[in-house]
Amino acid sequence: MSATAQKHEGPRTGKSAKADMTAAQIATLHTKKLTLALDLSQGQQKQVMQISLEEAEMRKTKHEEIRAKKESGVWKKPTAEERFEIENARLDYQIAQHQKMKKVLSDEQYQTWKKLKLRKAMNGKKKMQEKGRRG
Repeated sequence: MSATAQKHEGPRTGKSAKADMTAAQIATLHTKKLTLALDLSQGQQKQVMQISLEEAEMRKTKHEEIRAKKESGVWKKPTAEERFEIENARLDYQIAQHQKMKKVLSDEQYQTWKKLKLRKAMNGKKKMQEKGRRG
């Protein structure tokens, strides 16, 4: 009986490519991707950039808070009530983001944007399921 182990140094080593980027860089890339996908005007690009920047800053802040708590040993698994509050706040934030985007985009662009978001969400869900299966 024999066993071998190798260090995996591929793209999934636990650190995403966006981890080293600033919130402004992430927002810029996101805006440019949406500009290509939705054919945004200059005015729309500025508004989407502002929305993306707010979201990227919020995500960075949350990520840093959790990382600091984990490193200091203060972090603990949330209770059922805390998980409900976190999920409720996340969904409220998503609703607000959708309303902001609906004001900026035309009806056709908004429908395309929703399809892109749904596809990305389903893709992420599939990847998480695969990750869980692998152990």
